[in-house]
Amino acid sequence: MDSIKIENLEIFSNHGVLKEENVLGQKFLISAEIFLDTQKAGKNDDLTLSVDYSKICHKIKNIMENNTFKLIETVAEKISEEILTEFENIDEIKIEVKKPWAPILLPLEYVSVKSNRKWHKVYLSMGSNIGDKQKYLSDAIAELQSSRLCKSVKSSNFTLTKPVGYTEQDDFLNCCVEMKTLLSPHDLLEFTSSIEAKAKRERKIHWGPRTLDIDIILYDDLIMSDDKLTIPHIEMANRKFVLQPLCELNPYAINPALNMTAIELYKSLPEMLI
Repeated sequence: MDSIKIENLEIFSNHGVLKEENVLGQKFLISAEIFLDTQKAGKNDDLTLSVDYSKICHKIKNIMENNTFKLIETVAEKISEEILTEFENIDEIKIEVKKPWAPILLPLEYVSVKSNRKWHKVYLSMGSNIGDKQKYLSDAIAELQSSRLCKSVKSSNFTLTKPVGYTEQDDFLNCCVEMKTLLSPHDLLEFTSSIEAKAKRERKIHWGPRTLDIDIILYDDLIMSDDKLTIPHIEMANRKFVLQPLCELNPYAINPALNMTAIELYKSLPEMLI
């Protein structure tokens, strides 16, 4: 991936834990490495196909001067989020915030925080089998589209499928969603859970009826598991209602735990499920 670098942009602003830092202010040095495809811009000599680094610098200056944060960690996070959400061409950004006058009563050149933030490609599986199923799914997709931390939200067609596991319930309306997000896996889980809560999702029976169910299926090429979240979703390889709409969006989406594409997983399902 190509990149544009901004080194040690000097800004005087008021960030720090101490009251004196917030009142008197101090010098900060901000460096940014911005990742994007510059090939088209270079071939056509067209700034609109790249990013205007002057605008990036002034954006950083405005964030620094119009806010007061206790932590330079927060400074780095805020700059990253604002730039990634405002400038469409940027895929990833590395930020370093240097504090040359850190008040530690010892000689040092500077204290700094480095962060690396990017847009992550995510696939979600959604289902509903209570009430107005189509509205629950449509409203959930609209919630994702309205978040500034999500973009390029695209849904498969809605498909009616038979319930799995607990079968004494109505058929499900299912879909998959492809999108990019700045949210971490656990923050994304919290966000999707809040969307389920708005739909009054209740968990009374395992695999039982629900107004809305949202599962994180894939998150980049991440493989992880803890007491709250497993990615890739542990059951995706066994579920037609996941794989069929996923193949509609991207048949070559890879499950990194199995090293198989969505279409390979779909074709490997037992014949009775296909």
